[in-house]
Amino acid sequence: MAAQADDTIASVTLYRQWQPFRDGTYTCSGGRSAEGFDSTIVEVATRDGKRGYGETAPLGAFYDPAFAEGGRAAMRELAPQLLGLQASGIAAINRRMDLLLKGHPYAKAGIDMALWDLLGRRTGLPLAALTGGAEGATIPLYRSVAQEAPDAMARRAEKYVKEGYRRLQVKVGLDVNDDISRLTAVRAAIASDIVLFCDANASWGTAETRRFLMATRDLDYTLEQPCATYDENLAIRRACERPLVLDETIDSVDVLLRAMADGLVDGITIKLARVGGISKAKLIRDIAAARNLKITIEDTGGAELDTAAYSGLMLSTPEGLRQHTVDFHNWVTVSNGKAEFAIGDGVMAPPQRPGLGVEVDPKVFGEAAFRAG
Repeated sequence: MAAQADDTIASVTLYRQWQPFRDGTYTCSGGRSAEGFDSTIVEVATRDGKRGYGETAPLGAFYDPAFAEGGRAAMRELAPQLLGLQASGIAAINRRMDLLLKGHPYAKAGIDMALWDLLGRRTGLPLAALTGGAEGATIPLYRSVAQEAPDAMARRAEKYVKEGYRRLQVKVGLDVNDDISRLTAVRAAIASDIVLFCDANASWGTAETRRFLMATRDLDYTLEQPCATYDENLAIRRACERPLVLDETIDSVDVLLRAMADGLVDGITIKLARVGGISKAKLIRDIAAARNLKITIEDTGGAELDTAAYSGLMLSTPEGLRQHTVDFHNWVTVSNGKAEFAIGDGVMAPPQRPGLGVEVDPKVFGEAAFRAG
């Protein structure tokens, strides 16, 4: 008689992986920069020998209220208290984590991701099937054009278009006059059918945003997260005659519900680490889809594991509402697993194997940073 499966959590292991950027220093608003992602890989193992993997990788310590060492400290606090729980009870474990640790969603995201990977491996289903069912086979990709001088950004935009990207995100958020020149240069350098998003990463005030909108009225682009606070973005909504997408602001269901009630957004960007993982991202995604908002799902950084997680969830998002996502695993020079991503002509197909679809060999990470169980 075959042994009965036992999905009780037996151990939680953390590994650290430094992931340098392939294109060098990444600079965003305010002159903030990073050289790579400091990633934490989470392995959740059950008593019957199954293993699932997740990843969380904040962009430096400046992008979100998150940083890598803080995430690992929080996970070391949580991990021992998850032993003995049923790994398939993902919602119950998320409630347990929220009870045990207030806030710190980025620390919970990697654990939640590993649980979804385990569920997929156990059921034989890929993440898209588990989270609603795939629509279509591919997802549009964008590439960020990091802040430089306007002519340098224009050249980088041309390079990305030659590589096949059809959607670009222009990073602004410094001096508004220079930012106007940046967007103007990029828009002039590429074909009119290339989709442009202009992302200030919450660095402008209302005055700068109004000036930018007036000066770029004749250009075709979508404005993303101009101001830091909810009220500032709401204040400039009437002045914004183009689509407005919020990213940093959308960190919970409560904020999304308020934004919909206020008629603030045309679209949202959901980052797994910011909201607490796949489970909470799916809830936010489903509410946004019910109101026909445009949706991007991605994360703050990572390699194959993270890309597989958000692209799998993106593939189960209604096809007509998908904006785009990003191939972060191609931004870095190291790998954390083997995965069959099909990328070409500006689109990506996520892995179709069970769970996240990534084959992980933990030996490549070296000694564990922490193990419970």
